Amino acid sequence: MSQEQENSEFITHELFKKRWSTRAFDTSKDVSTQDLNECLEAARWAPSCFGAEPWRFIVCHKTYEPEAWKSLLACLAPKNQEWAQFAPVLLMVCTHKVFQHNGKTNAWAEYDAGAASVSLCLQAAALGLMSHQMGGFDAEAVRKSFAVPQDFKPMAAIALGYHGDLAQLDEDFQKIEQAKRKRKPLMDIAFTGGWDKH
Repeated sequence: MSQEQENSEFITHELFKKRWSTRAFDTSKDVSTQDLNECLEAARWAPSCFGAEPWRFIVCHKTYEPEAWKSLLACLAPKNQEWAQFAPVLLMVCTHKVFQHNGKTNAWAEYDAGAASVSLCLQAAALGLMSHQMGGFDAEAVRKSFAVPQDFKPMAAIALGYHGDLAQLDEDFQKIEQAKRKRKPLMDIAFTGGWDKH
């Protein structure tokens, strides 16, 4: 996807323009431990229901945990593997399905894991890194490969690295990368005082 936003209606912080989901990662540039930890720190400070912090990140850095990185790559859907193989860091975000303070189901755990994930991705953008969140993965393979406990749910994979050359992608992916970013009109997603009211 292009960094260009086609149908912006209002001004947002520059960070929201920098954050977009590339599939082209630079294989020659590694992600430093410092930058990776800063991204995880941003996720750590995300809001959560009851302050439960239900998210957990399995971090697979190709340089330091090459076997874990290969294992996580293998858990991704084949189309995602085609481009995620170029990312130096792969993460899997999981969420705790129950509250630790009372053992009851946490109905907001997935929402909170999403908040932590977008916090990580925005911090990545602030550092000049690119990220791409993925729902295309085999959850049971993740659970088996990384011994994820049953009370945690694998939610999304995240590729992290520096923007790379589009030429490494196949033609279909290149077209997607070069397309302008577009969103639904604001009036379609935000209502005033009642459902579908403007």
